[in-house]
Amino acid sequence: MRLQLLFIVLLFTSFGLKAQDIKATKPTDKKGVASYYHEKFEGRKTATGEIFDNERFTAASNKLKLGTYVKVTNLGNGNIAYVRVNDRMAPTNHRLIDLASIAADLLDYIDNGLAKVKVEIVTEAEGKMGILAESQIRKIIKNEL
Repeated sequence: MRLQLLFIVLLFTSFGLKAQDIKATKPTDKKGVASYYHEKFEGRKTATGEIFDNERFTAASNKLKLGTYVKVTNLGNGNIAYVRVNDRMAPTNHRLIDLASIAADLLDYIDNGLAKVKVEIVTEAEGKMGILAESQIRKIIKNEL
């Protein structure tokens, strides 16, 4: 498993991300509350026309542009997840982001239902590589259980 995780880390770091692609703090960073999708939304169309799947690293937000890749950090434990915004929340929902349960599980707040998070807009390259790495890590963990 260590070799597989090392491979994923090397893959992520060798993808060609440049220092200017990743900034320590950006004025677009936002802090707020995250929730996660109820399973009743499984199979429904999202705002982008995609079919929602709780096993894909996607999210809904009323404050972020559709198609935006973001890095979400759970402020309570430091866990991170990369997701792509592909849906909108109900207009009355004032939370910052609503994640697919696979991402909420990675951030370790499924039992609580909500978490205080920081959301950072990232480049498409960083977002795709982050999602790829998360997917590979999940496969490795499932195979070892």
